[in-house]
Amino acid sequence: MSKTDNQIVAPLTLPCGVVLKNRLAKSAMSENMATKTLPNKAIRTLYETWGKGGLGLVITGNVMIDSRELGEPNNVVLENERHLDVFREWTSVAKANGTPIWAQINHPGRQAPAPISKVTVAPSAIAVKLGGMTFRTPHALTPAEISEIIARYANTARLCKEAGFDGVQIHGAHGYLVSQFLSPLANVRTDEWGGSLENRMRFVLEVYRAMRKAVGKKFPIGIKINSADFQRGGFEENDAVEVVKELEKEGIDLIEISGGTYESAAMTGVKAESTRAREAYFLEFAEKLKQNMQVPLMLTGGFRTGAGMREALYSGAVDLIGLARPLAIEPGLAHRLIRDEAAASDIKPVKTGIAMLDKSGMLEMGFYALQLKRISEGKAPDKNMSPLLALPLLGLSYTTGILQKLFTRATA
Repeated sequence: MSKTDNQIVAPLTLPCGVVLKNRLAKSAMSENMATKTLPNKAIRTLYETWGKGGLGLVITGNVMIDSRELGEPNNVVLENERHLDVFREWTSVAKANGTPIWAQINHPGRQAPAPISKVTVAPSAIAVKLGGMTFRTPHALTPAEISEIIARYANTARLCKEAGFDGVQIHGAHGYLVSQFLSPLANVRTDEWGGSLENRMRFVLEVYRAMRKAVGKKFPIGIKINSADFQRGGFEENDAVEVVKELEKEGIDLIEISGGTYESAAMTGVKAESTRAREAYFLEFAEKLKQNMQVPLMLTGGFRTGAGMREALYSGAVDLIGLARPLAIEPGLAHRLIRDEAAASDIKPVKTGIAMLDKSGMLEMGFYALQLKRISEGKAPDKNMSPLLALPLLGLSYTTGILQKLFTRATA
């Protein structure tokens, strides 16, 4: 591609042979809308809207592999054939306009909030350290239990294919179970599943192999993986490079990079000066990664202008532009980006003026969750909505704690 071409509209061929029609993808966002763990009319409406938006790929929010262990309230779960017809209704409307839909497959591990999960398991018995949410100290998985969970990943991938999804993505980022196995902070095992990086990456490699066996060579499998945990002593960039190299050898079709965990959410908050100049949060790491791999790379986080996206594609640092929050405000943004080279998303940081709320980033996430709810109801997003309306979404304990702190400061 020359620099004068609109790289956004160029097709992308994945290693499995599947061709994406352009370089714009909807990255996963948690919908939290399921009815008894099943996709419903709200989810269908949401994805029907994105399916009409001109994107080359749409990736769902979490599709969990075990109904006993959820990452958020109202997660979708696909663990058996019982309700495949309901999932087929979802995929049918989502891709009615020719846009492929992939399911993001996940297990929360220790990031399973106690009020909504019956059990909590993880590589090691180390609890999440996060105020405002209740997490149990997890049960450290036995080797037999690890094998059972790997089989569950493969089972859900198989079911996704049967349900009409066009591909699947392993959620290996943001501190969920795959990420926990990779992190030396969450994984302190001394057996074959822990210790060295070779052992810590064993879980994700076995998950991929089992899924590949279940869906075949021509069905796309991708992964979302952290560039780093951004915690001292945690999973680091050099680790990520080595993991990606091994996944490429195994034949994975798409790598999406992100960063952070619940305890250190690098994908929220204030951008550094270098990030503001180049838009994307992890572009420098993407460039490092592309020096070590050939598999297509998707980068999500921070892209706002067509010019910035085209520059990242032209430079060769990325192959696919991931969009999330801009599509919560403008579901049809891809059409503008394709049609108008000057197009850009005009979303801005969501601020309340209350420092303790704004710093956490939690209320901003709630604000975008409300936008998804509006789209699911057939309404237009409202970018001028007060972010304080999102407080109830954060849970009673979190909201009460915030209000108590604010009252204390006001009366001190």
